[in-house]
Amino acid sequence: MQTIGQNIRNIEKNKDAVAMKVGRKPGEVLLVVVTKTRNEEEINRAIENGITDIGENRVQEILDKFDKVKPVRWHLIGHLQTNKVKYIIDKVSLIHSVDSLKLANEIDKRAGQLGKEMDILIQVNAAEEESKFGITVEETGPLIKDILNTCKYIRIKGLMSIAPFAENPEDIRIYFRQVKKLYDDFSLINHERLDFQYLSMGMSHDYEVAIEEGSNLIRVGSAIFGPRS
Repeated sequence: MQTIGQNIRNIEKNKDAVAMKVGRKPGEVLLVVVTKTRNEEEINRAIENGITDIGENRVQEILDKFDKVKPVRWHLIGHLQTNKVKYIIDKVSLIHSVDSLKLANEIDKRAGQLGKEMDILIQVNAAEEESKFGITVEETGPLIKDILNTCKYIRIKGLMSIAPFAENPEDIRIYFRQVKKLYDDFSLINHERLDFQYLSMGMSHDYEVAIEEGSNLIRVGSAIFGPRS
């Protein structure tokens, strides 16, 4: 059985190889390690093996682990309820899952109270799966416009998407491609609070296809820690 360190090195090597295969630079794709249900010992082992960014799905898990793990950048990658924003606004570097103006307004309010700017991604549900959060491709432009017009403490740093699960990742390539086109379109807009740097797409089973289609941030958990119990 591979160790956490070995798994991290394998993913790092593989993601760089995939990037180079499609004419991109090695090191261009950021690995965010998903630590849902993982304990502090496992997380610290990942950090000791060079991981700088970890992602949590739930606010409570961030609060439980925040003071127990080594210094690291925290990402909130799961659905965020407006009433939970206040608990993590001073702890996370990037919120991946903004999918409504109501949520953005709450983030803006809480960031303003701390006198800080909060970096966010807009979550796009390209496949329009009912079981997943996120907005449609068509709704993305209007939401970005509304946030820029009303939220002065938010910086929109890009897009996030979760593709449907497929045995063959080739079957979901089309959704990654749709979100990449959106990303490219908005990257052209010049606005002080619109700074597209992250296209967060791809998880343990589909990150290779996501990178081929332009992802520069992958969220990987089970390929590093093994299946969740």
